[in-house]
Amino acid sequence: MPNARFDLRARDLLSGLSETRQLKAFHELIGPLGATAKIAGVGEAIVLCSNNYLGLADHPEVIEAGHEGLRKYGAGTASVRFICGTLQCHRELEASIAKLVGTAAALSYVSCWCANEAVFPTLVGPNDAILSDELNHASIIDGIRLVNKQAERGVYKHNDLADLEAKLKATREKEVRWVVTDGVFSMEGDVAPLPEIIKLCREYEAMLVVDDSHGIGALGATGRGTPEHFGVLGQIDVITGTLGKALGGAAGGYVAASPDAISVLEQRGRPSLFSNAVPATVAMSARKAIEVLEREPERATRLHANVKTLREGFKKLGFEVHDSPTAIIPLMIGDEAEAIAKSKRLLELGVLVIGFGFPVVPKGKARLRVQVSAALSDDHITQALDAFSKL
Repeated sequence: MPNARFDLRARDLLSGLSETRQLKAFHELIGPLGATAKIAGVGEAIVLCSNNYLGLADHPEVIEAGHEGLRKYGAGTASVRFICGTLQCHRELEASIAKLVGTAAALSYVSCWCANEAVFPTLVGPNDAILSDELNHASIIDGIRLVNKQAERGVYKHNDLADLEAKLKATREKEVRWVVTDGVFSMEGDVAPLPEIIKLCREYEAMLVVDDSHGIGALGATGRGTPEHFGVLGQIDVITGTLGKALGGAAGGYVAASPDAISVLEQRGRPSLFSNAVPATVAMSARKAIEVLEREPERATRLHANVKTLREGFKKLGFEVHDSPTAIIPLMIGDEAEAIAKSKRLLELGVLVIGFGFPVVPKGKARLRVQVSAALSDDHITQALDAFSKL
């Protein structure tokens, strides 16, 4: 029987969101997503809200690789890897990931959320301390919540090296200190100062974990992520990331680290011990996306050019745009209802951009988050800026 009190509570929440114009719309796509997308009831729109940074989500070779995975391996093993075995395509994918991000080994997961929920409770010990940037992704926060209760947890101010150093000094007696940061912060579009953080971690003998989900494919001369952007490739202890953004766009995540760390995750990490592996279709399409990125570094070059053009265009229109090399451009609005209204108006003008509000960002800090893709042509960018000029 339905619970009347729960039903009333849920309906009150949804009614309140609707009345205050904060109810989020879920658009139905009726075809593949590229530089544009066909939206049910709307038509075709220019996409400025996707993590498809390299334009590989609808790439013919990526699609065909997914088909080949289904033909060769079927839908999956219907079990977890340690029970029914690891598919060859998983090992091939993991070798490609490790090579791409500059580590000795890697392990794939069904999402980066699962990867982050594996890393921290599996690798952080009861006598350790873990220090996390205050603006880290929700998956990092939730992963840290699963760490042994005896471990010390601390949060340092966003990209504040002095605060981080103070907390490293205060935890000197701990067995292992862990510093955790996003490479690119998904809501702000800024980057972590990796060279300086690496220096502090080496000085205080701390392990560094970087979630580079929004950096891989989008930063670096050849798209190898935030470490390449800063010239520190191969100097990160543990890297987590996603296959569901620049690297094919379907799903999947990974942890890249030392062989010992990866072996511990294989033996003790609950998300892979108790959950199925990435489907073969995704594993093979993601590996093909990596192959295309390595073969065509001009995709990263095109993305960087598009980022520059859009940032300069927004500034000319009067928007406040902070300097950053990333493909994430937040346009601050403040009021959530206004951000959603502007998003709706942009869609009427043929541009898909989403208004972000609470609980994704703090109350009063609603924004339009523009995300740039290498797939955008000059004409797409001109049309998009024209739409923004009419807000």
